[in-house]
Formats: sequence, C-alpha cells, structure tokens
Amino acid sequence: MRLLSFFTDRNYRKSLRTSIVAIYLIIVAGAVVRMTGSGMGCPDWPKCFGYWIPPTQQHEIEFSPNTPYKKGMVIIHNEELRVAKANFQTGDSYQEKNWEAYTKHDYNVFNVYHTWTEYINRLIGALGGLVVLIMCVFSLKYARSRPKITILSVVTLLAMLIQAVIGKIVVDTNLSPVLITIHMIVALLIVGLLIYLLHAVQPADLRYSSNTRFVNFSLLLIVLTLIQVAMGTQVRQYIDDQVDLFGYPLQSDWLENGPIIFYIHRSFSILLVGLHAWFIYKGIKTFKHPNWAYVSLAIMMVLTILSGILMNYAEFPFGSQASHLVIASLILGVQFYLWMRLRVAQSATVS
Repeated sequence: MRLLSFFTDRNYRKSLRTSIVAIYLIIVAGAVVRMTGSGMGCPDWPKCFGYWIPPTQQHEIEFSPNTPYKKGMVIIHNEELRVAKANFQTGDSYQEKNWEAYTKHDYNVFNVYHTWTEYINRLIGALGGLVVLIMCVFSLKYARSRPKITILSVVTLLAMLIQAVIGKIVVDTNLSPVLITIHMIVALLIVGLLIYLLHAVQPADLRYSSNTRFVNFSLLLIVLTLIQVAMGTQVRQYIDDQVDLFGYPLQSDWLENGPIIFYIHRSFSILLVGLHAWFIYKGIKTFKHPNWAYVSLAIMMVLTILSGILMNYAEFPFGSQASHLVIASLILGVQFYLWMRLRVAQSATVS
C-alpha cells in the first residue's frame, strides 16, 4: 500500500517537469559540446577511450610496458587508435598482435578538456534517461484509466533510447552534420512529447479564454519557428565548414559572402519578432491570460535576437551560438505548451 501511494497524479506531474528540465539540460550540454568542438573528445561509445571513467592525462592512453590491459581499452599509437583484442599484460615493447585498429573513424586526438566535456555531456544524457524511466514507471498509474498517457510515456522512453543510438552513430561517423541535426530534432520531439503529457494531466485553467483564430495563429507561430530553426541549422553547417577550413576564432566577415539561406534566416527573424509581439499583446490584453508564459516568450525572443546580432556583428563571442540554439528550443517548448492550453480554452469558451 505504501508503494502504491507514490503512484499519484502529483508525482507523475513532478516527474514530467523534472524530465523536461533534464532534456533541456541535455540540449544545453550538447550545445556546449558543439560550441567547444568537443564532440570527438570521446572517440568511442559508450566508453571513452575504452574506460567508463575517461583518462585525465595523455600518458594514460599511450602504450605502457608491463601494464595490464583489458579487452576494448584504447590507446593512441603512431597517431592511430588501437584497441586491445583481449585481456593481457604488455611486455617491454609494443606487440602488434595484441591490438587491432579502430576502424569506425580515423580521429586520434586526445584533449583532456574536450574529453571531459563530452563525458559530462554523456553523463547528463544518462541522467536524463533515468529520469524519463522513472516518469514512465509513474505513468503506470494510468494504464487502465487513461492508457494513452502510459503509451506515450513508453514512447518517450523509447525515443530516449533511439537518441542514445543516434549519439553513438554521431561519434562513429566523426560528427556527421546531418546526424547532429537529427540528434537535435529528436531532442525537440522528446520535449514536445513531455510537454504534451504534462498538458494532458494538468487541471483545467479556467482563467484562459480563446477563439479559433488565436489558436490557429499560435500554431502558425510554431510552424514558422520550426522553419526558422531549420534554416538556422543550415547556417550553422556553413559556419562549421568555415571552422574546419580556417579554425577558431570565428570571424563575422565569413557571413558577408555566406549562403543565401543566411540572409533569409536573418530577415525572417524580423517577421517572427513582429508576429510574436502581436501574439503576446493579444494574449495578455484581449484574452487576459496569465502573464508568465507570454512574458517569458517575449524575453526569450529578445535574447535570441540579441545573440544573433552578437554573432553577426561581434565576431561570434563565446557562448553566443550555444545560447542562440538553446533559447530557440525553449521558445518552441513555450509555444507548444501555449498552443495546447489555448485549444482547451477555445473548447471551454465555445461550450
């Protein structure tokens, strides 16, 4: 009976909120990894240089005589990654028969800062998976009364597993840009699922009112923001290509002769600001909605525009790209939540 007392609506909602926070932390961690160029800090997966806790010094991944090695442990030898074939102890010199080449990619650099940045990113991802698993367990409360809740909770957990597999493939392909984008899209889909579930089990808010036109307008904002994010990923890919060619620090003049998608992305942001301004004004003044969501949406719109301006005119200051991406994902989350609450408000207003 005491165990059953934990399976309550309140605890499920708490687990959903915690899961949403955890996924956004994963998005932040992923943005930091990409911002610092640490994606290959751990060249293998799920371990890091063959360790569950990665090395902290270069000599730890170099050949060491008279040292025990376990199967799967990785060293850098002659600028190549070599993997121990089995458990064995080395002699005085390197013996090729004990090792095999790591064939999934040819990245062979050790940088302790990159390694631990990527490792922390993976730890946060694992923590997020655990939180979603707990949420999924709490959802069993609804297995009979509202099976859709339980099913979608399980789908969210499966999406987390798929996300982990995509993360492995991203490493195996030496940071394929297409897969990095897919990785981000899946994270946003998971956030969307969690926000939907939170909305589905939230008590009705009678303060809301709406109409069909306003609901449809809020959906239009989501679609336009998704288009803007998609264009942003293309701009980011161009910047990544420039980094590969010229290295850091980033230079704003790289975009002077950039792809046409950059200019569309920049101009489209002006349209989005105007549409959001009208949406926020209408929601607060006309429909008398609670201010927190609209005010937070306004603040995030200002911040994302500022971060874009900084990137374009201030030589890409440290953290501007990561904050731009994270804020955009937060905007999508708030937009989706508002749209669902507005749909409920519309039904209540009509009835």
